[in-house]
Amino acid sequence: MKDICCIGHITRDKVITPKSTVYMAGGTSFYMSCGISHLPSQIDYQLVTKVGQGQLHEVEKIRNLGIDTICYPSQHTVYFENKYGTDSNNRTQRVLAKADAFTMAEVQPLEAKIFHLGSLLSDDFPPDVVKYLSTKGQISIDVQGYLRQVVGEQVHPIAWKDKEEILSCTDILKLNEHEMEVITNCKNPRTVAMKLAEYGISEVVITLGSFGSLIYAEGKFFEIPAYTPSEVVDATGCGDTYSAGYLYCRMQGMGYAESGKFAAAMCTLKLEHSGPFNRTVADIHKVMRTQK
Repeated sequence: MKDICCIGHITRDKVITPKSTVYMAGGTSFYMSCGISHLPSQIDYQLVTKVGQGQLHEVEKIRNLGIDTICYPSQHTVYFENKYGTDSNNRTQRVLAKADAFTMAEVQPLEAKIFHLGSLLSDDFPPDVVKYLSTKGQISIDVQGYLRQVVGEQVHPIAWKDKEEILSCTDILKLNEHEMEVITNCKNPRTVAMKLAEYGISEVVITLGSFGSLIYAEGKFFEIPAYTPSEVVDATGCGDTYSAGYLYCRMQGMGYAESGKFAAAMCTLKLEHSGPFNRTVADIHKVMRTQK
C-alpha cells in the first residue's frame, strides 16, 4: 500500500519565455515525482504514467531518481507548447500530440491511501476510472486538465463535462484563480471554496499566484503567503510542485497551514529556474523562516 500514487502522463514540453526556448519533459506526474524525489523519504510514493516510445528515456530518468514507477504504453506522448509573456501568470498553450487515456484495467492493480490524478486534458481520466479509485483510497485532483479541450492544436477552455460526477468522489481539490472562475462563475476564492466543499470535498486548495494560496478545510480558512523568489524564470510546473509539497506534508500528519506554507516555499524555489524542483528540504525551510 503506497501513501501517494500519482497518475498522469509525462509530456514533452516546449517552454517559450521572454528569455529562452527550452525543450523538457513535463506534466503533473513529472513535476510531482521530481519534487518528491528531492525530499526526505518520509512517505511511500509511486508514479503511474503513459508515454510513447520516444519518451521512455524520461521515464528511466525518473526511475533513476529512486521513484517507484509503472509505465504503460501509449501510441503518442502528450506534446505541449507553453508560451509565457512578461507576466508569468499568463500563458498560451498548444497541444501538438495527445496520449491515450488511462483505463480501468491499468488502475485496478493499484493500492494507495491517496490517488493524485494529474489531468492534463479533459479525457485523460474517464469518470468510471475516478469512481473506481475512490473506492480504494482518497482522490486528490488538480482540475487544470478537465478544463482543457484540444481543437486542432489549440487548447480551448471548456466547461467541466463530468464535474458533478467527479467532484462527488473527490477528497482534495487543487485549482487556481482562473480555474475557480470557470467552475463556479465566481471570483471570490472564499465563496468558491465553500461552494466546492458542498460536494463533500474535505480540502479545497486554491492557488492565487503572487497573492499566495487559500486552503478551506474543516469549515476553516487558512491563508498561505506567497514567498518572493530571487527572480521569476519559469512558472511551468509550479502548481504541480505545490501539490507535491502539500500532499507530502499532509501524509505525514502535518496541519493545513504548515503544509500550505511548505508547498508555497517549494513553488518559490521552483520559479527561480526552468525544470522541476531541484533544491533541498533545508532550502524550503530557509524560505519559510526568512520570509514570515
